[in-house]
Amino acid sequence: MVEVTGRTEATRLPMSYVLPLRWHTDTGLTELTDYLRWLGDRVEVLVVDGSPPPLFARHAEAWRGLVRHLPPDPAERGLNGKVLGVHTGVRAAGHQHVVIADDDVRYDESALTAVHRLLDKADLVRPQNYFDPLPWHAWWDTGRSLLNRALGADYPGTLAVRRGTFLAMGGYDPDVLFENLELIRTVRGYGGTEATPAWLYVRRLPPDAAHFRGQRVRQAYDDLAQPARLLIALAVLPAVAVASRRPRLLLGAVAGVVALAEVGRRRAGGTRVFPPATALAAPLWLLERGVCGWLAVTRRLLLGGVRYGDTRIRRAANPAPRTPQLPAILHFRWGHYRR
Repeated sequence: MVEVTGRTEATRLPMSYVLPLRWHTDTGLTELTDYLRWLGDRVEVLVVDGSPPPLFARHAEAWRGLVRHLPPDPAERGLNGKVLGVHTGVRAAGHQHVVIADDDVRYDESALTAVHRLLDKADLVRPQNYFDPLPWHAWWDTGRSLLNRALGADYPGTLAVRRGTFLAMGGYDPDVLFENLELIRTVRGYGGTEATPAWLYVRRLPPDAAHFRGQRVRQAYDDLAQPARLLIALAVLPAVAVASRRPRLLLGAVAGVVALAEVGRRRAGGTRVFPPATALAAPLWLLERGVCGWLAVTRRLLLGGVRYGDTRIRRAANPAPRTPQLPAILHFRWGHYRR
């Protein structure tokens, strides 16, 4: 921050922020506008808005002078509207360092600065989201994040990329459901380096409970792109059925899952943003994933995919590339970047 005529003025970073958006209601417009106003003082902001015309016009009025507000490029084709918005935004961005974020992600100044510095050395940065506030369904879903952190890295609602790398590799597949995993795999397959700083926390607003419930099978469908995770999910219900005959075995399994989640909670200062009780959510989330995993497989076999807006998507993501870049990914993950 620098002092200008008696007031503080934010230091702008040479970085672009792409927010792909498609709303059917403007319930959160005021809060998002306040965030965009704050954000626009610090970085270039591009909102790629695929909302229906009446909402698009309302957004244009609300955000005039705050951000670059534009529709998705009509030349882009694909099933996943978010990916089409990302392609439009990254191509229109004015800087090489680009943050891509969902509409519920809320960066602060230190996180923006950290991402900007990491992109000096990495082609892709994967921060760690946390929910704030923490209603019951956000507490429940935090169990997933803690297990992911304990076993590697979580999948957040925001990534950051080098624009040059993104354009050189031709973007990523717009016909898959798990778009963040697809972008990560595309960068790896191109030979890019990935930074997964477990200490880089970025706040995320929780969805409402109805939206959370509606996403359970769709999120489980993502595991179809990760066979090992899918097999674990499908094994949960049979394992519970067997363990239920031996209560001590079942309690031991539950305790083991909680302990693993606690490892993720304590990693890289996570206790600052993950309350102690969140580790207790991990067994419940795992049981839910066990049920929804079977429902996801059923939808793939019987319906040919899962609903996404007005369409149905079959592929969760393309197979992981066989790439020699894994040592570079682990190098960034396990200690090259520290605060």
